[in-house]
Amino acid sequence: MSSQKSFWLGWARDRLDGIMKSTLVRIVCAICAMAGGALAQEIIPLYPGIPPGSVEEKYPEKTYFSQTWNTQVVSNVTKPTLTIYKPAAGESNGTAVVVCPGGGFMALSINSEGIDVAKWLAAKGVTAFVLKYRLAHTGDDATKEFAALFEDKPKLGEMLAKVVPLSTADGLAALEYVRKHAAEWGVSADRVGIVGFSAGGTVAAAVGLRYPPQGRPAFVAPIYAAASMLKDVPVPADAPPMFLAAATDDQLGLSNDSIVLYEQWTGAHKSAELHMYAKGGHGFGMRKQGLPSDRWIDRFGDWLEFEGWLKKGATVP
Repeated sequence: MSSQKSFWLGWARDRLDGIMKSTLVRIVCAICAMAGGALAQEIIPLYPGIPPGSVEEKYPEKTYFSQTWNTQVVSNVTKPTLTIYKPAAGESNGTAVVVCPGGGFMALSINSEGIDVAKWLAAKGVTAFVLKYRLAHTGDDATKEFAALFEDKPKLGEMLAKVVPLSTADGLAALEYVRKHAAEWGVSADRVGIVGFSAGGTVAAAVGLRYPPQGRPAFVAPIYAAASMLKDVPVPADAPPMFLAAATDDQLGLSNDSIVLYEQWTGAHKSAELHMYAKGGHGFGMRKQGLPSDRWIDRFGDWLEFEGWLKKGATVP
């Protein structure tokens, strides 16, 4: 073999080794970055032990992809938690939001109505807390069970009568917890609001109607909430401003619930803003469907900006 040929074979071998090592380093770094990102979210138990009103349950919480809803869901929540999504360093504006995913009180649409909303808020400087509140006990697939139960109104009513008070209590406890510990995250106790979707919207609306003096939300945002069960609850004298969004073609027939809530607020001479989209269906959340309802989150951002919640209002450590 000529010396020139040996030189080029050696160069190619060294070059290949270098590329392989560089690629391996990039892969390892990417894995570490993904792991670091996953670990970066702080998860806080809402209660120190068994939640008030519950008994110790033996069945585990479950996370899986629902073919029925075509999204990731969480079911069988018995120990409520808050998962924190923080703005980038130096970007916090002092506002915080508790985010309540929906799912018929039987599951949580954890991405489109939870994590994706929290990340959007964090990018706006808002510290977001995704709430996993207590749910009804379900089997292998809560989303299939909900579809069947929705057709059996008496049984649906029995389930809701048991679980809604527990879920609502978790919403109230979550807001009070964030307010109490606000300084730890560089937010102001009087700048903590709540947003919820569907069943989570019911939780958010209930918090806006039933808060104790030490737990008043700065604002409430029930999105396509099932709120008819709250129509007889009086609006508090110091009720916070409310933002609502829904679609006329809501498959669960809940569009009118948002109108009722809006009329409750405006009838009590309280600030409210309602966006009713011609199409969007139920559960649009952060999904992109090529419809005007895709932009509801931007209108929510406009409203937060108008109300002053996106302006820096707290000393951030």
